[in-house]
Amino acid sequence: MKNFKFLLIFLTLALFTACKNEYAEFSKKPDYISKPSKKHKAYFEAYDETMKQWGVDYEELYITTSHGIAHVVVSGNRKATPVVLLHGMNASSTMWYPNAKALVKDYRIFAIDLLSEPGKSYKTADFNNIDEITEWYQEVLWALKLDSFHLIGASRGGWFAVDLATKSKRDIKSLVLLSPAQTFMWIPPSTDLIKNIINALSSDEKKLERELETMSSNVNAINTNYLKQYRIGVKNDTLPKFMMQMTPFPNKSLQTLKMPTLVLIGDDDVINGKKTLGVVERNISSSHAEVVPNAGHFVSVDQAEVVNKKILNFLNNVDKAE
Repeated sequence: MKNFKFLLIFLTLALFTACKNEYAEFSKKPDYISKPSKKHKAYFEAYDETMKQWGVDYEELYITTSHGIAHVVVSGNRKATPVVLLHGMNASSTMWYPNAKALVKDYRIFAIDLLSEPGKSYKTADFNNIDEITEWYQEVLWALKLDSFHLIGASRGGWFAVDLATKSKRDIKSLVLLSPAQTFMWIPPSTDLIKNIINALSSDEKKLERELETMSSNVNAINTNYLKQYRIGVKNDTLPKFMMQMTPFPNKSLQTLKMPTLVLIGDDDVINGKKTLGVVERNISSSHAEVVPNAGHFVSVDQAEVVNKKILNFLNNVDKAE
């Protein structure tokens, strides 16, 4: 009897330890983080400063993959339903600083730094095409043992979210797409688009300021730490060579998406227009698409409180329906 009690206590402690250290194998900081080069030190420090705006506790994971080390920020109750976050262009997981605190009230979030963009992920092998990037995301999800989750993508992350949803065999419970780039339509010609083309001929600082003005309805409201990090990191984006492979998804592909889908775009979004909403509603059977007033392409930053509420209502309704 005593042996049985001892065994029961031992198994309980072992189970508790396993749950407590769910991703213990990924918690050790690699050398490029703990002993950063001069090139990376300033960016990593800026990254950490932005993460102070996260508003809730988080842990950082470093997962070895076929193309390098994936950095993932995890936050929220371990028992809560997972939500995977895919950030936008020239960004990293820190872009979710206006949204993380709201999301973790009901969910556990996993924010992945894309290997080929600014962030704390570390690339050791180049991608040959955009399909390999989606496969890399799948590799990270496999390592995290995420078989069922909600998926949220912003801008370019929205494109990858849809690509994952059309290819993955995992249970993607729902899709939330925030101003997805070239996902439902080509970027429409506009004055702001012309400004961005002109910006390419300007100095780096002026180019960045003008680019932000075309992407956000209120640049002054963006956290200064995030802007500093953004300025440093924008030089490290290597994905433009794949931009022409990011073509709008054919209607037949969109029609295979059966999970509930929410699409939010700003009313001053340089990437999307009202036609986006029509494409979504005609081709994704369980979808809702709407325009968020007083917001640009950075809709989750420009109108964080409104967007957070809409996302949470949507996710909660999906979970209740199950």
